Amino acid sequence: MASIFTRIINGEIPSYKVAEDENFLAFLDINPLEKGHTLVVPKKEIDYIFDLDDETLQGMIVFAKRVAKKIQAKIACKRVAVVVFGLEVPHAHIHLIPMENEYDVDFRKVQAQIHSGRVRRNSQNDSGIGHTAEHTNH
Repeated sequence: MASIFTRIINGEIPSYKVAEDENFLAFLDINPLEKGHTLVVPKKEIDYIFDLDDETLQGMIVFAKRVAKKIQAKIACKRVAVVVFGLEVPHAHIHLIPMENEYDVDFRKVQAQIHSGRVRRNSQNDSGIGHTAEHTNH
């Protein structure tokens, strides 16, 4: 069965694209830690990032760098954190999170919001970083 990220890549699930090329897709996280929280995924479905072949991993890092620069140009932040975290989606991915301090990258914040029912979903592209302003559905 295809991962949720593969379904997003295939256009079966809508997303807010930030960047895309023939090998990778960057889209806004549905449960962002901070405004502009973006996921970078390879179009090839591989569960664990270190199971990617070297060429794909190198390309993914370079692609993520381009996306991070785009995020930083649009969202005021000290840095864009690069995080490889999570077991819930069996598809390699990198989180790019605009940050002012280390607390901005605390994934326990999202878990606390989920458990309290206060999840803020990226239901609209208010980050200003997408290459289009509309909600894309491939």
